[in-house]
Amino acid sequence: MLTPEKTALVLLAAGRSERFGEGDKLAEEYLGHPLALHVVTALENMPFLARIAVVSDTVIDFAARGFAVVENRDEDQGQARSVRHGVAAAEAAGAEAVLIALADMPRVTVTHCYRLFDASDNGATLVASSDGVRPMPPALIGRDHFAELCALEGDAGARQLSLRGHHVITRPEELVDIDTRQDLEDLREREAAAAIRAARRRSD
Repeated sequence: MLTPEKTALVLLAAGRSERFGEGDKLAEEYLGHPLALHVVTALENMPFLARIAVVSDTVIDFAARGFAVVENRDEDQGQARSVRHGVAAAEAAGAEAVLIALADMPRVTVTHCYRLFDASDNGATLVASSDGVRPMPPALIGRDHFAELCALEGDAGARQLSLRGHHVITRPEELVDIDTRQDLEDLREREAAAAIRAARRRSD
């Protein structure tokens, strides 16, 4: 089984997004903190061999949170370029696997990520998260697939590769991906409604 100690966390963190509109998406406030720092905080106690943030056009200081920062100057060529940059840095660090996560998925939990490791085997590991319908990040991928990851093109990232792997199902709300401003507003509204329900239960 793979372990975090031999794995590099590769965080894909592009601040600009055509679908989100103007501004730095990752710096948008969510529950009192920048959107991108939720997954950073959730995984901060996992003992990764290395933490790598692949960034473009964001003000978030990932280096201050222990990440090696790799600038992706080819962001217009799709998410695959970020994956390639991150995997190359992980390979240079001597990682046996990468855990690829997205900085705009603020509800990812450390418990779920450990479940990905529980489902792993060796360098041929290919384990993705799933909401029960489709595979998605975070994904744990062994070094046997590094060459294929470094040859990716376009905006699909590691999606096609993940289709071939094992899928660990978790609650859809843990895998919320903020693509648009409406996605963020919807998430804020759900959080506010949940807080109201919790307050009512305490007062009953």
